[in-house]
Amino acid sequence: MSTEAPERQKFTIGKNPGRSRAHNRRVVLDLLRSHGQLGRKQIADMTRLTTQAVANIIDELLAENLLVDMGRLRSGRGQPPVQFAINPDGAITIGFEISVSHLVTTVLDLHGQIREQASVALTDTGPAALIPRIVAEVAAIRLRFPAALLGVGVVMPGPFEIEGLSGVGPTTLPGWAGIDATAQLAAQIGVPVVIENDANAAAVGESLFGAGQGLSDFCMIYFGGGIGLGMIHDSQPIRGAFGNAGEIGHIVSAPGGRPCACGQSGCLERYASLDALRERLGPAATGDLPVLLAQEHPAMLEWLAEASAHLAPVVTMLENILDPETVILGGELPDALIDALIARLTLGTSVANRRNRPLPRVIRARTGHRIAALGAAALPFFDTIVPKLDTGVGLSAPQRSAAHD
Repeated sequence: MSTEAPERQKFTIGKNPGRSRAHNRRVVLDLLRSHGQLGRKQIADMTRLTTQAVANIIDELLAENLLVDMGRLRSGRGQPPVQFAINPDGAITIGFEISVSHLVTTVLDLHGQIREQASVALTDTGPAALIPRIVAEVAAIRLRFPAALLGVGVVMPGPFEIEGLSGVGPTTLPGWAGIDATAQLAAQIGVPVVIENDANAAAVGESLFGAGQGLSDFCMIYFGGGIGLGMIHDSQPIRGAFGNAGEIGHIVSAPGGRPCACGQSGCLERYASLDALRERLGPAATGDLPVLLAQEHPAMLEWLAEASAHLAPVVTMLENILDPETVILGGELPDALIDALIARLTLGTSVANRRNRPLPRVIRARTGHRIAALGAAALPFFDTIVPKLDTGVGLSAPQRSAAHD
C-alpha cells in the first residue's frame, strides 16, 4: 500500500545530458498526452528539465507537426504563458492482429484514438500470404491518412521458435518459424516494425488505454483462443530473452490431464481458455456466450467452475513471484464471462493479501475484446511516447534540476 499523500503523483523525469535527448522527447510527449496542454515552464518544472531544454524539444516537435501551439492561457496576472498540446493529426501508428481465423487492422492517431479498425476472415495465415497483404494494407492506409507513420505493430499468438512444443494446434499459427518477418516488413514498409505475442500487446494496450493506466506493475491474463500472460514491470513490458515471457498456457496445471497440442498433458490452456470453453459447449459453441451464461447453460457453468479452479493457483503464483499491483483479466472473452470467472475465483494466501489495497487482487480489462488489435497499434505508439528511463515521484510542480542541457 502506498504511504504517499493523495496530492503526490508519479510521473517521468527528464535527463538533462544531451545523450538523453530521445528520452526527453518521450517525456514531454507523455506529459502532454496525460495533461492535455501545458506551458514551457510547467513542463520544465514537472520534468526537472531546464527551460531551454524544453524549449528546444518543443521547437523540434512543432517542426515535426507532433505538437500544436494553443495560444496563450488567459488567466492570472502578467504575461500569460503559451500552451502546447499534442497534435492528434500529426502522426499515426498501424497495428495488425493475426489470429487463426482473422486479421484485425487498427489505426491510432497521436492521441491514441482509434481512427479506423477493420476485421477480415483469413483462410491462409502463413507468412507468404500475410506479409504481402500487410504491406499492401499499410500502403492503402497511408493514402487515406497522410500523417507521418511512426511504426507498425504486428501481434500473433505465441510461443515463438520453441523446440519441444509442436506449435500446431487450434490456438497457434504454423509456418512462421525461421521467418524474419520483422526485417522483411520493415524493409518493404520503410518504418520501424515490432512483432509481439498477443498477450504482451494486450498488456501494452491496457497500460495505455485501459485498467492499467497509472499502474507501473501489473499482470494481464489474456484469453485468446488459448491463454497467455502479459506483464508490465516499471511501466515496461517483460518480453524475455526470446519474446516468450508469459507463456502460461502451457504450464501444466493438471499433471496427467487432457492431452495438449504442444505434446504435454494437463496444460492450463486445456481447461481455462476460450478454446476449452467452445470444446465443452460443443454444438452450443456457436451461440451467444453471454446469453448462454444468462441461461445458466450447464456446460457454461461447468467450464466456469473448472476454469476458475485452474486459474486461482496461477494468480496466486503470479502474485508471489511478481508482486503486481493487480492481475487484469481480458481478451476475447465477453465481459460478462470475465466477471463471472472473477466472481468464482477462490484465491489462496499470497503477498497480495494486504489491508487497504488500492485495487482488488483481480480486475477486468476495460479495452474490450479487441484489446490485442489495439495493442498491436499501441506498440509503436508506446515506443514513441512512453519514456523508458527513470520515473520520479513529486508534487504537481516540483523544483526543476539545476543541471544544464
